[in-house]
Amino acid sequence: EVQLQASGGGFVQSGGSLRLTCTTSTLGFDDYYIGWFRQAPGKEREGVSCISRKDGTTRYADSVKGRFTISSDNAKNMVYLQMENLKPEDTAVYYCGADRFGPIARFIGSDYGAKYDYQGQGTQVTVSS
Repeated sequence: EVQLQASGGGFVQSGGSLRLTCTTSTLGFDDYYIGWFRQAPGKEREGVSCISRKDGTTRYADSVKGRFTISSDNAKNMVYLQMENLKPEDTAVYYCGADRFGPIARFIGSDYGAKYDYQGQGTQVTVSS
């Protein structure tokens, strides 16, 4: 059974940092796209970042570019999202997702819904002003 679990959320002040971790419970994700999307009340789902575990290609939404960094530790079946210089508008529930099929661009932003075949429970990130 495929499972993903996001963790690492919390409450920080504006300008602070957090690192989210996505743990996958099964092997076989070596050629998957794994990424992060967020959902805030009253707002569309937004794909913020994605990484291809096959070749390491990464993509970021414009709203987080330069502040967020995605990375993958394939040996540990974990994908991280390092978030720096957090802003109140980053407040949302963050989820990680996995999908075998690209293109990677469909997991970024809101135009394509940032929908993954697999997704786990989210982790709340709250940024105070």
